[in-house]
Amino acid sequence: MIERDELLAVRAAELYYDETKTQDEIGALLGITRWKVGRLLAQARELGYIRIEIVHPRARRLPLERALRERFGLVDAVVVPSPSDSAELHERVARAAADYLGAMRPVPRTLGVSWGRTLRDLADHLPDGWATGLSVVQINGGVSLNQRVGTAAATAARIAEKGRGDVTLLPSPAIFERLETKLSIESDRTVAEVLRTAAAADTYLYGAGVAGPDSALVHSGYLTAADVDVLVARGAVGDVVGRYIDAEGMIVDPTLDERTVGLGLEALRGAARSIAVIAGAPKHAVARAVVSSGLCTVLVTDEATATTLLNDLEPSPVQQHTPEHGLLGRNAP
Repeated sequence: MIERDELLAVRAAELYYDETKTQDEIGALLGITRWKVGRLLAQARELGYIRIEIVHPRARRLPLERALRERFGLVDAVVVPSPSDSAELHERVARAAADYLGAMRPVPRTLGVSWGRTLRDLADHLPDGWATGLSVVQINGGVSLNQRVGTAAATAARIAEKGRGDVTLLPSPAIFERLETKLSIESDRTVAEVLRTAAAADTYLYGAGVAGPDSALVHSGYLTAADVDVLVARGAVGDVVGRYIDAEGMIVDPTLDERTVGLGLEALRGAARSIAVIAGAPKHAVARAVVSSGLCTVLVTDEATATTLLNDLEPSPVQQHTPEHGLLGRNAP
């Protein structure tokens, strides 16, 4: 009898999903009531005979989101399918982050934003009027040091424009060559006020950079590829708001960090809402560091990254860094 019911459940599933028959039609074909058909379909789902996959590019992987929340103590998570094409992956995650931000309630009063390609694209995907009276503040320096078009100010301004609000920009490079210059800039009344506003934001939005030659900090002229190699040798897995961290979410080079302008990591850890948008295989290590060290309350990512985070029970071993020595000796005030 059990085997007969299993075969009936499979046949009912075939007729319902493959032949698009109604439950009444299936009942007539199999000689059973429509209520029995409903029970057979439920049984087929419970026993794993039916697998339903939603393939829309803006679909979300709800079981993975739940698992991320439970494993890492996140307030929320957004996970989208991982396409094979990296450009499409980037597009999906940026759009998912824009969807999440636009639907978030309560709407942020003051939104602190970082910069980079992901947030630039997120800003493009935000709908006009996603918020009203929003205040946006740039949380780390981003004035470009080379001929590349800077995105920091443009990203913050775009998010504010679409949120029908105002923007406060941080008119400073991300990293200074000398500590004394950085301290002088931060003591300026205008810059100091921006930093105070950033520290008081109720929501933060940021991406994460890779620890490699493709880093935005390398492309923008702040560091060289050789500089990043030194950081990697000391355990760097990537950067968050311009600050290089190791697998445990700790600063790799304190003297380099002292010359970095913007919000500190402890502000992110203490925030009620901090949204990290991180995706792609090159960022698996930094994503792990971010979620496992409390740097975000919300993670927006892709399916492959989420699966990797959940499957990694222990962080990968890294070389010990030596905080008493600064990056390439460029640390004396």
